[in-house]
Amino acid sequence: MNAARLILALLLPVIGGCASHAPAPVENRGAAPAMATAATPVAAAAAADPRVVYHTVKKGDTLYSIALDNGQDYKDVAAWNSLDNPNLIRIGQQLRVSPPDTGAPVAVAKPVAFGAPVEARPAAGPAPVTAGTNSETLKREPKGGKRAYSEEALAKARQGEAAERPPEPKPEPVAAETRPAEKPLVAGDDVDWMWPSSGRLIAPFAEGGSKGVDIAGKAGDPVLAAAGGVVSYAGAGLRGYGNLVVLRHNASYLSVYAHNSKILVKEKQTVTKGQKIAEMGSTDAESPRLHFEIRRQGKPADPQKFLPAR
Repeated sequence: MNAARLILALLLPVIGGCASHAPAPVENRGAAPAMATAATPVAAAAAADPRVVYHTVKKGDTLYSIALDNGQDYKDVAAWNSLDNPNLIRIGQQLRVSPPDTGAPVAVAKPVAFGAPVEARPAAGPAPVTAGTNSETLKREPKGGKRAYSEEALAKARQGEAAERPPEPKPEPVAAETRPAEKPLVAGDDVDWMWPSSGRLIAPFAEGGSKGVDIAGKAGDPVLAAAGGVVSYAGAGLRGYGNLVVLRHNASYLSVYAHNSKILVKEKQTVTKGQKIAEMGSTDAESPRLHFEIRRQGKPADPQKFLPAR
């Protein structure tokens, strides 16, 4: 019994020393959180090319409003972000709102596939003169009393054919177009504006307030294109605008026509200055009126600075 206690006393320091050297905890620093991984591609793309502009979706945003605020076509924004349904966007989502690089495509060299060997054949023409053949035998005298071949005879024959050939009829002159071709999209900032309605102004543009002007009228009054352009949007997808038409005039300018009772144009349709594009109404408005905006690079500008005085 005493011997067992002695052995135990000798082993206790050894056991205690082993217990005091337990392995340190290991911290895993390699894996990134799942939430960070989802945002990595967008952040990496923005860092790689600072020219690319992104919009972070906020509460109340729609793809139509985001595109309008950035001076873009909503279909283009949907394509740049691979959106099959423009109504499916989520708060916090980052959407590209600047066009991709339009530089020339890079040519990719591809290996040539070799097939069966190609047989080389001489071009069709007179048979070559072989050695030992009398070249005069190739100039056979024609039948029917025609002259024997000679350079002089050939020249005279050609002159005779030209004299006998009837003159070719001259093409009828094409009447010149009296009206120049329509060019709805103009370069730079050179846009020829007109008032889209003849009604009186009832609400002016206000920085930080109204993004355009309101023009009074009666339901059904014509709404005219303020300048030539292409229909970028036609529908009721923007809250507060009712039935809406948006025209793109060039790379810089858009015009907006809201609260219509009836839309008379379709998206991608080319319209001319003064063309009737809608009928005045009161959709999303207190009374029949036209809310009209001019946007430069997506930013609202005072239409009265562009429209002619009246």
